[in-house]
Amino acid sequence: MNQPGLFEIAGFGPDGWGKILLAGAWMTILIAMSGYAVGACIGTFGAWAKIAGNRFARTVADAYTTVLRGIPDLLVIYLFYFGGSAVVTAVGKFFGADGFLGFPGFLAGSLAVGVTSGAQFTEVLRGGFKAVHPGEIEAAIACGMPRGLRLRRIIAPLTLRHALPGLGNVWQVVLKESALVSITGVAELLRQAQVGAGSTGLPFDFYLIAGVIYLMISTVSSVVFQRADRHLSRGARRR
Repeated sequence: MNQPGLFEIAGFGPDGWGKILLAGAWMTILIAMSGYAVGACIGTFGAWAKIAGNRFARTVADAYTTVLRGIPDLLVIYLFYFGGSAVVTAVGKFFGADGFLGFPGFLAGSLAVGVTSGAQFTEVLRGGFKAVHPGEIEAAIACGMPRGLRLRRIIAPLTLRHALPGLGNVWQVVLKESALVSITGVAELLRQAQVGAGSTGLPFDFYLIAGVIYLMISTVSSVVFQRADRHLSRGARRR
Protein backbone atom coordinates (compact mmCIF):
# COMPACT_ATOMS: atom_id res chain seq x y z
CA MET A 1 0.00 0.00 0.00
CA ASN A 2 1.40 3.39 -1.03
CA GLN A 3 1.79 6.04 1.62
CA PRO A 4 -0.09 9.30 0.93
CA GLY A 5 2.03 12.21 -0.22
CA LEU A 6 2.49 15.53 1.55
CA PHE A 7 -0.23 17.27 -0.45
CA GLU A 8 -2.61 14.36 0.02
CA ILE A 9 -2.11 14.53 3.81
CA ALA A 10 -2.76 18.27 3.81
CA GLY A 11 -5.78 17.91 1.53
CA PHE A 12 -9.41 17.07 2.15
CA GLY A 13 -9.60 13.79 0.23
CA PRO A 14 -9.95 10.23 1.56
CA ASP A 15 -6.38 10.23 2.91
CA GLY A 16 -6.39 13.91 3.81
CA TRP A 17 -6.08 15.32 7.29
CA GLY A 18 -6.75 18.89 6.21
CA LYS A 19 -10.02 19.28 8.09
CA ILE A 20 -8.56 17.88 11.31
CA LEU A 21 -5.43 20.01 11.08
CA LEU A 22 -7.46 23.16 10.38
CA ALA A 23 -9.63 22.39 13.42
CA GLY A 24 -6.43 22.07 15.44
CA ALA A 25 -5.18 25.38 14.04
CA TRP A 26 -8.45 27.07 15.09
CA MET A 27 -8.06 25.63 18.59
CA THR A 28 -4.49 26.96 18.66
CA ILE A 29 -5.74 30.45 17.79
CA LEU A 30 -8.44 30.25 20.48
CA ILE A 31 -5.89 29.24 23.13
CA ALA A 32 -3.51 31.99 22.03
CA MET A 33 -6.25 34.64 22.01
CA SER A 34 -7.54 33.56 25.43
CA GLY A 35 -4.05 33.52 26.91
CA TYR A 36 -3.25 36.88 25.31
CA ALA A 37 -6.40 38.43 26.79
CA VAL A 38 -5.59 37.07 30.25
CA GLY A 39 -2.02 38.28 29.94
CA ALA A 40 -3.18 41.74 28.84
CA CYS A 41 -5.37 42.08 31.93
CA ILE A 42 -2.62 40.91 34.27
CA GLY A 43 0.00 43.00 32.49
CA THR A 44 -2.11 46.16 32.74
CA PHE A 45 -2.36 45.82 36.51
CA GLY A 46 1.29 44.78 36.72
CA ALA A 47 2.45 47.83 34.77
CA TRP A 48 0.26 50.09 36.92
CA ALA A 49 1.75 48.54 40.07
CA LYS A 50 5.30 49.18 38.84
CA ILE A 51 4.53 52.74 37.83
CA ALA A 52 2.46 53.66 40.90
CA GLY A 53 4.18 55.09 43.91
CA ASN A 54 2.92 52.35 46.23
CA ARG A 55 5.97 50.39 47.38
CA PHE A 56 4.02 47.24 48.27
CA ALA A 57 2.32 47.07 44.85
CA ARG A 58 5.63 47.62 43.10
CA THR A 59 7.29 44.88 45.16
CA VAL A 60 4.51 42.42 44.34
CA ALA A 61 4.74 43.25 40.62
CA ASP A 62 8.53 42.90 40.65
CA ALA A 63 8.26 39.52 42.38
CA TYR A 64 5.63 38.38 39.86
CA THR A 65 7.68 39.28 36.79
CA THR A 66 10.87 37.84 38.29
CA VAL A 67 9.27 34.50 39.16
CA LEU A 68 7.26 34.04 35.96
CA ARG A 69 10.14 35.03 33.70
CA GLY A 70 12.40 32.59 35.52
CA ILE A 71 10.13 29.50 35.46
CA PRO A 72 9.82 27.39 32.27
CA ASP A 73 6.46 27.87 30.57
CA LEU A 74 5.92 24.11 30.37
CA LEU A 75 6.25 23.87 34.15
CA VAL A 76 3.63 26.58 34.62
CA ILE A 77 1.21 24.61 32.42
CA TYR A 78 1.87 21.47 34.46
CA LEU A 79 1.23 23.38 37.70
CA PHE A 80 -2.06 24.79 36.45
CA TYR A 81 -3.26 21.50 34.99
CA PHE A 82 -2.32 19.13 37.81
CA GLY A 83 -2.81 21.71 40.56
CA GLY A 84 -6.22 22.61 39.15
CA SER A 85 -7.13 18.92 38.89
CA ALA A 86 -6.16 18.38 42.52
CA VAL A 87 -8.36 21.29 43.61
CA VAL A 88 -11.31 20.13 41.49
CA THR A 89 -10.94 16.57 42.81
CA ALA A 90 -10.85 17.81 46.42
CA VAL A 91 -13.95 19.94 45.88
CA GLY A 92 -15.69 17.02 44.19
CA LYS A 93 -14.93 14.71 47.12
CA PHE A 94 -16.28 17.34 49.50
CA PHE A 95 -19.60 17.22 47.65
CA GLY A 96 -19.62 13.43 47.48
CA ALA A 97 -18.05 12.74 44.09
CA ASP A 98 -15.77 9.72 43.71
CA GLY A 99 -12.55 9.40 41.77
CA PHE A 100 -10.30 11.81 39.95
CA LEU A 101 -11.78 14.94 38.39
CA GLY A 102 -9.60 16.53 35.75
CA PHE A 103 -9.22 20.26 35.26
CA PRO A 104 -10.22 21.28 31.70
CA GLY A 105 -7.09 21.33 29.56
CA PHE A 106 -8.20 24.36 27.54
CA LEU A 107 -8.82 26.40 30.67
CA ALA A 108 -5.57 25.29 32.31
CA GLY A 109 -3.58 26.07 29.17
CA SER A 110 -5.19 29.46 28.59
CA LEU A 111 -4.62 30.52 32.20
CA ALA A 112 -1.03 29.26 32.20
CA VAL A 113 -0.20 31.01 28.93
CA GLY A 114 -1.93 34.15 30.19
CA VAL A 115 -0.03 34.19 33.48
CA THR A 116 3.34 33.67 31.78
CA SER A 117 2.66 36.27 29.09
CA GLY A 118 1.39 38.69 31.73
CA ALA A 119 4.97 39.17 32.93
CA GLN A 120 6.01 40.22 29.43
CA PHE A 121 2.94 42.43 29.08
CA THR A 122 3.89 44.16 32.32
CA GLU A 123 7.32 45.16 31.06
CA VAL A 124 6.12 46.13 27.59
CA LEU A 125 3.34 48.37 28.91
CA ARG A 126 5.61 49.88 31.53
CA GLY A 127 8.13 50.69 28.82
CA GLY A 128 5.37 52.18 26.66
CA PHE A 129 4.30 54.45 29.51
CA LYS A 130 7.86 55.54 30.19
CA ALA A 131 8.20 56.49 26.51
CA VAL A 132 5.36 59.03 26.79
CA HIS A 133 6.89 62.50 26.89
CA PRO A 134 6.21 64.17 30.27
CA GLY A 135 5.35 67.41 28.50
CA GLU A 136 2.27 65.85 26.90
CA ILE A 137 0.91 64.86 30.30
CA GLU A 138 1.82 68.23 31.80
CA ALA A 139 0.00 69.99 28.94
CA ALA A 140 -3.15 67.99 29.70
CA ILE A 141 -2.89 68.90 33.39
CA ALA A 142 -2.38 72.57 32.51
CA CYS A 143 -5.57 72.47 30.42
CA GLY A 144 -7.48 71.31 33.50
CA MET A 145 -8.19 67.85 32.11
CA PRO A 146 -9.49 65.49 34.86
CA ARG A 147 -7.40 62.43 35.74
CA GLY A 148 -9.82 59.93 34.18
CA LEU A 149 -10.12 61.87 30.94
CA ARG A 150 -6.37 62.40 30.89
CA LEU A 151 -5.83 58.66 31.15
CA ARG A 152 -8.37 57.87 28.45
CA ARG A 153 -7.45 60.59 25.94
CA ILE A 154 -3.72 61.07 26.47
CA ILE A 155 -1.89 58.44 28.52
CA ALA A 156 -3.55 55.22 27.32
CA PRO A 157 -3.41 55.98 23.55
CA LEU A 158 0.20 57.17 23.69
CA THR A 159 1.24 54.22 25.84
CA LEU A 160 -0.42 51.82 23.40
CA ARG A 161 1.26 53.55 20.45
CA HIS A 162 4.71 53.09 21.97
CA ALA A 163 4.02 49.58 23.25
CA LEU A 164 2.35 48.10 20.16
CA PRO A 165 5.52 46.70 18.51
CA GLY A 166 6.37 44.95 21.77
CA LEU A 167 2.80 43.69 22.12
CA GLY A 168 3.12 42.16 18.67
CA ASN A 169 6.21 40.28 19.84
CA VAL A 170 4.31 39.06 22.90
CA TRP A 171 1.57 37.70 20.63
CA GLN A 172 4.14 35.74 18.61
CA VAL A 173 5.53 34.25 21.82
CA VAL A 174 2.02 33.37 23.05
CA LEU A 175 1.24 31.71 19.71
CA LYS A 176 4.29 29.46 20.07
CA GLU A 177 3.57 28.78 23.74
CA SER A 178 0.11 27.50 22.79
CA ALA A 179 1.80 24.42 21.30
CA LEU A 180 2.85 23.40 24.82
CA VAL A 181 -0.81 23.06 25.80
CA SER A 182 -0.86 19.81 23.80
CA ILE A 183 0.46 18.04 26.92
CA THR A 184 -2.97 18.48 28.53
CA GLY A 185 -4.64 16.58 25.69
CA VAL A 186 -6.27 19.61 24.05
CA ALA A 187 -6.76 18.95 20.33
CA GLU A 188 -4.77 21.94 19.12
CA LEU A 189 -2.54 21.92 16.03
CA LEU A 190 0.51 20.19 17.47
CA ARG A 191 -1.62 17.57 19.18
CA GLN A 192 -3.45 16.80 15.94
CA ALA A 193 -0.12 16.55 14.13
CA GLN A 194 1.09 14.10 16.78
CA VAL A 195 -2.06 11.98 16.35
CA GLY A 196 -1.67 11.99 12.57
CA ALA A 197 2.01 11.10 12.78
CA GLY A 198 1.25 8.20 15.09
CA SER A 199 -1.62 6.94 12.93
CA THR A 200 0.19 7.01 9.60
CA GLY A 201 3.83 6.60 10.59
CA LEU A 202 4.70 9.84 8.75
CA PRO A 203 5.94 12.18 11.50
CA PHE A 204 8.05 14.40 9.23
CA ASP A 205 5.15 15.13 6.90
CA PHE A 206 2.72 16.04 9.67
CA TYR A 207 5.17 18.17 11.63
CA LEU A 208 6.23 19.95 8.44
CA ILE A 209 2.60 20.75 7.61
CA ALA A 210 2.02 21.93 11.20
CA GLY A 211 5.09 24.17 10.93
CA VAL A 212 3.78 25.72 7.72
CA ILE A 213 0.40 26.41 9.34
CA TYR A 214 2.07 28.01 12.36
CA LEU A 215 4.15 30.16 9.99
CA MET A 216 1.03 31.24 8.09
CA ILE A 217 -0.74 32.25 11.30
CA SER A 218 2.36 34.11 12.48
CA THR A 219 2.76 35.94 9.16
CA VAL A 220 -0.86 37.07 9.06
CA SER A 221 -0.58 38.21 12.70
CA SER A 222 2.54 40.24 11.88
CA VAL A 223 0.72 42.02 9.05
CA VAL A 224 -2.21 42.85 11.36
CA PHE A 225 0.07 44.33 14.03
CA GLN A 226 2.06 46.29 11.44
CA ARG A 227 -1.10 47.84 10.03
CA ALA A 228 -2.33 48.65 13.54
CA ASP A 229 1.03 50.26 14.28
CA ARG A 230 0.84 52.39 11.14
CA HIS A 231 -2.72 53.40 11.97
CA LEU A 232 -1.84 54.51 15.51
CA SER A 233 1.30 56.27 14.32
CA ARG A 234 -0.43 58.49 11.77
CA GLY A 235 0.64 62.04 12.30
CA ALA A 236 3.22 61.01 14.90
CA ARG A 237 6.91 61.59 14.49
CA ARG A 238 9.09 58.68 15.55
CA ARG A 239 11.93 59.65 17.85
